[in-house]
Amino acid sequence: MLARLLTWPLPAAATWALAWALALALRSADAPVWVALGLPTALGALAALLPWVATTAWRRVFVAGGFPLSVLAQSLQTGLQGGFQGGATGQGIGGGLPSWLWLAPLALLLLAYPRRAWRDAPVFPTPRGALADLPAHIRLTDGARVLDAGCGMGDGLIALHAALHATWPNARLEGVEWSALWRWVSAWRCPWARVRRGDMWADDWSAFDLVYLFQRPETMPRAMAKAAQEMRPGSWLVSLEFEAPDWRPHARIDLAGGRPVWVYRLPVRA
Repeated sequence: MLARLLTWPLPAAATWALAWALALALRSADAPVWVALGLPTALGALAALLPWVATTAWRRVFVAGGFPLSVLAQSLQTGLQGGFQGGATGQGIGGGLPSWLWLAPLALLLLAYPRRAWRDAPVFPTPRGALADLPAHIRLTDGARVLDAGCGMGDGLIALHAALHATWPNARLEGVEWSALWRWVSAWRCPWARVRRGDMWADDWSAFDLVYLFQRPETMPRAMAKAAQEMRPGSWLVSLEFEAPDWRPHARIDLAGGRPVWVYRLPVRA
C-alpha cells in the first residue's frame, strides 16, 4: 500500500496540495502575501529534496516548481488577490475564462502519460542518427522483427528505420506504447511500422530479433530480467544511454555529446 502511495507522480501531487493548503490557511489568517507565497514555495522546495518524493533532478524541479507555477497561472486569470481569496469568477488578464482553466495542461499530460505508465521513462525522444552505427555491431536476418518497447512519439522507430533499412530492407519494425495519444502520433509518423497500444512489460519479447529501449536507470533491471527470460539466444537488446548493470555489453557506441548506446547479445554474460 505504501509503495502505491509513493508511485510517481502521487508524491508531487500531494506536495502541491499541501503547499496550496498552507497558502490558503495563511491567507485566511491575514498573513502578508509574501508569507503566503514564500512559505508554501519553501515547503515544495524542501519536499523535493526528500528521496521518497523525487528521485531525479527533473522530478525535483517539477515538485519545487508546481506551486509557484500554479499561482502564476491563477494570478494571470483572476489576479493574485482574487486567486487566494477563491475568486473563481474574477476576471484578470485572462478575461472571462474560468480560473480552473490552468488545469487543462495537466489533463493533457494525463492523457499523454496515463497512470499505468508512471513507473516507466517519460517521453524523451531518441535523437536523429543515434543508431546510425548500429548495423556495424549486430547481425540480423533480412525480415527480422525489431521492437521499440515504449515507442512514445516514434522517434526511436524513425532512428531504427534510418539505421537498418539499407542493410536489412525487409526488417519488420514494430512499436508498442501504452499511451493512446502517443501511439496514434507514432503510427502517424511511422506508417511503415506496425504500432500498437499495449503494455511493454506484458508484451512477449520472444518473437523479436532485436528489442530497443530508451528507459531510465530504475527500470533497466526489470528490462534485463524480462530479456533474459524471454528473448532467444542470438537476439539483441539495445539501450540508449542507460547500461544494464552486471551485464557484459557486446558493444558500446559513443555518440556526440558523450551519450552511449549499449548493445547486448542474448544470452549475456555477467
